[in-house]
Amino acid sequence: VPNTLNVITNFPFLIVGVLGFVLCLGGGSFFNIRLPGELWGWLLFYGGTASVAFGSAYYHLRPDDNRVLLDTLPMMIAYSSLFSTFILERLGERIGLSCLFSLVVLAVLSTSYARTFNDLRLCMIFQLIPCIAIPIMTFLFPPKYTHSRYWLWTVGVFILAKMEALADMKIYRANNYIISGHSLEHLCSAIAPVLVTVMLMHRSCRFPRYSNFKVQNGNS
Repeated sequence: VPNTLNVITNFPFLIVGVLGFVLCLGGGSFFNIRLPGELWGWLLFYGGTASVAFGSAYYHLRPDDNRVLLDTLPMMIAYSSLFSTFILERLGERIGLSCLFSLVVLAVLSTSYARTFNDLRLCMIFQLIPCIAIPIMTFLFPPKYTHSRYWLWTVGVFILAKMEALADMKIYRANNYIISGHSLEHLCSAIAPVLVTVMLMHRSCRFPRYSNFKVQNGNS
């Protein structure tokens, strides 16, 4: 198999993506998801994460400009939906859903721009913004759920993954060409959805009465 490790290191995305998507079905009760908008965000995130496995593996089997769109777009959608869900949790459902729609559109446009003009700067900026915004918003806006620290750990893992990608060949040479920094980036990036899945499994609403009131109003 060409680029073997770059291909098979995408498999964890498939496992956690499919598992998370299935657990979100049925109204998200397993994850204690309270709002419909939040459920849509998590479904899109896990769907995008699972799609990363197929798109990235397909690209690395024979890397070229025609396949790069399938490698980049699922990842961008996963980023945008995860960030939008964080915003929804901190600032409310209406703002979060608006961001979800807007960021998914921007993800598609940024990926199309990168493919058309061979310029990844918009995609890089798109991925960098949540790494800056999430830690800041974590301290500025109170969380609706417990286990909020998992958001910071997720950002930290993502930053580490990008550092591994930047040091791709240096890492490859340092370990006698066993595994490249890019393959390690895949494995490290796959830890991020694992972390948020653990967060969803263990978190609870910090304001249960307020949450129930919101849900009842939404159903009335």
